[in-house]
Amino acid sequence: MDKLDKPWVPHKVCKSCVESLRLWKKGQRAGLDFGVPMIWMEPKNHFDDCYFCVVDAKGFNRNQTWRYPDLESTKCPVLHNENLPRPIYVSKVILMPSETMMLPNSQKSGQSTSGSEWEGETSMPKLFSQNELCDLIRDLNLSKKGSEELLASRLKEKKLLAPTVIITTYRTRESELLQFFSENEELVYCNDIAKLLLDMGLEEYNPTEWRFFIDSCKRSLKCVLLHNGNKYALIPIAHSTKPKEEYENIKLVLEKIRYAEHQWPICVDLKMVNFLLGQQSGYTKYPCFICMWWDSRAKQLHWKQDVWPVRNSLTVGKANVIRDPLVSRDKIILPPLHIKLGMIKQFVKALDKEGNCFNYICRKFPKLSMEKLKGGIFDGPQIRQLMKDTDFIKVMTVPESDAWKSFVLVVENFLGNHKAPNYEEIVQNMLTNFQTLGANMSIKLHNLRNHLDKFPDNLGNYSEEQGGRFHQDLKVMEERYQGQWDCHKMADYCWPLKRDCPLKNYKRKAHKRRFIEI
Repeated sequence: MDKLDKPWVPHKVCKSCVESLRLWKKGQRAGLDFGVPMIWMEPKNHFDDCYFCVVDAKGFNRNQTWRYPDLESTKCPVLHNENLPRPIYVSKVILMPSETMMLPNSQKSGQSTSGSEWEGETSMPKLFSQNELCDLIRDLNLSKKGSEELLASRLKEKKLLAPTVIITTYRTRESELLQFFSENEELVYCNDIAKLLLDMGLEEYNPTEWRFFIDSCKRSLKCVLLHNGNKYALIPIAHSTKPKEEYENIKLVLEKIRYAEHQWPICVDLKMVNFLLGQQSGYTKYPCFICMWWDSRAKQLHWKQDVWPVRNSLTVGKANVIRDPLVSRDKIILPPLHIKLGMIKQFVKALDKEGNCFNYICRKFPKLSMEKLKGGIFDGPQIRQLMKDTDFIKVMTVPESDAWKSFVLVVENFLGNHKAPNYEEIVQNMLTNFQTLGANMSIKLHNLRNHLDKFPDNLGNYSEEQGGRFHQDLKVMEERYQGQWDCHKMADYCWPLKRDCPLKNYKRKAHKRRFIEI
């Protein structure tokens, strides 16, 4: 019951188990079929230790035998045996005050007379050590003021901290990480990324295991490192609240973080690809960096012509290349998330704006403006809501239904962790249904049609969605520091990501935001 506030604890109870316990209490049933129930613990990650991410219960019915996976975070139920017989319900006896006075002192306090069951238990509180307190502050994602003045001071007032704990250390908690960050006018960047990762707990730094993500919005420019497979937390390596999304600013960022030394794979949106490769942005004649595909100037050829000339090189002054490329084309990874956003955009734009399907979307997302709805501008969570809505497909026409079903198949069998053996057929079927619906061929649909071989094997491991979530996490820090960033604030953001507790027997560490698996 003391774990109900944890997000990983199930807050629903099986109805059949509740009914079995109720009948067991009345003596009408022998109880549950298992002696030890399912034991849930906090998962270390969502890759191979999360029960709900690993288990796929799709298509399961009562005629099939279900086998629970035995993970580190979950323990399978154990059936009754000789060592675990079925218990017998005994009603609780309420004693009168006169009867209570006749009981021994051990029984008055509710303790067992044998004492064996309470061996090792003590009424003394377990004091927080410095590492345990740091770990708790990181789990609660507290600011310096909240960790020192609120939590640490209140625990010290209640005498729950060990004598060696120093609560004033959180005033300068980012001081150990300041050496890895520098400031150049409007840009705060990491001056030694390899040492920063090693200091945060990584045993060995390998650039091929990380990918580079850079993005900007109206308020700031952000650069982060994402781990391939998403086992570790993202690491911010550059941030600025003033530079705009321009070629010269992107070039300055790459020089400061010394990208030429690391050569990470790059997974960004296609607009940022234009800056990195020196291409002209907007509706240009040759927007693709792989081939000589024509964009809006040749709509009549989009669905008819399959083969386009290969772009051999990026030469300045030819085929909409206006500047020297900043990175190699081989390092660019086609972005799975933005490909999905482009697909839903063309699907919605092809819908009849007076039809039932489009009106259903408007009712589904009433807070979105009509301009975004007509333009098909949605985010990842909104797309997942539509995919889970069983009533959405009921309001579609036949062409709309075929296009939507094929879109869902592509998302589930190609753009995620699972890549079906017949993924080429699934993608081609979706493109055919989109053509029947009347959707336009965009640059993202073109990549699916002509450059499937350029996509990685597991798009879930190389998606930029984790970097997109960085906007939400960083928004809290920007509000906390009122938009003014320097080395101290960048180091303070990295401090909660660090897990430096050396105690091997400390079992209550939270693993969901841990940078290094322990």
